Amino acid sequence: MSAAKIKFLRADGTSPLQGHHWPLPTDEGPGAWLPAITGKPVACRNGYHATGLNNLLEWLNKSAYEVNSQSEWIDCGDKFVTAGPVRLTRKLAFDDRIARHFACDCAQRVLPIFERARPNDMRVRECIATARAFADGNATQAQLAAAAAAAGDAAWDAAADAADAARAAARDAARDAARDAAWGAALAAAGDAALAAAGDAAGDAAWDAACKWQSERLRQYLYGEVAL
Repeated sequence: MSAAKIKFLRADGTSPLQGHHWPLPTDEGPGAWLPAITGKPVACRNGYHATGLNNLLEWLNKSAYEVNSQSEWIDCGDKFVTAGPVRLTRKLAFDDRIARHFACDCAQRVLPIFERARPNDMRVRECIATARAFADGNATQAQLAAAAAAAGDAAWDAAADAADAARAAARDAARDAARDAAWGAALAAAGDAALAAAGDAAGDAAWDAACKWQSERLRQYLYGEVAL
């Protein structure tokens, strides 16, 4: 039997895309086996689909289960597909409360970026705290809405500050370019290209690191490794 993968389903046990119903595990044991398919498994066309630990964020839904197959899982990049037979072996720890805390964790992780730019603006920090309190039943819907609105205003204010900074930078860059055009145009172009390439690489690396952190954090929630 091949290693377990993870299947996200709607609350009623149906798959999000095809609406196929999966027999759910109970306290007595795993769900019933679903029969093997006919033909070769092909991603998005034929077979049973699930995700691995590296692509959890792309398939989030109301509930999560481990799913085992009696045949090989084929890695299709953002998903796995198998011919089966398959069954859900156990329900993992995921519900509305966990989803809200996980979202707060992600926001908390990047909060220092905002607060470095606006060190005296506590609206986003307070929104995260209110969202956690709401998840635990300690804040009302009205309090959550008010905190979210305030955080939204903070985001707009930060965007306005960034736009002002960008305009100033563009003005300075245009002045410098006009001054240096006579002797450094080619060198400047090469330098700009190198800086752009380095910036793209750094951005890709940062994005990959963020996705890996989020996937690992979500895995910790799914397997009950986070104390709430």
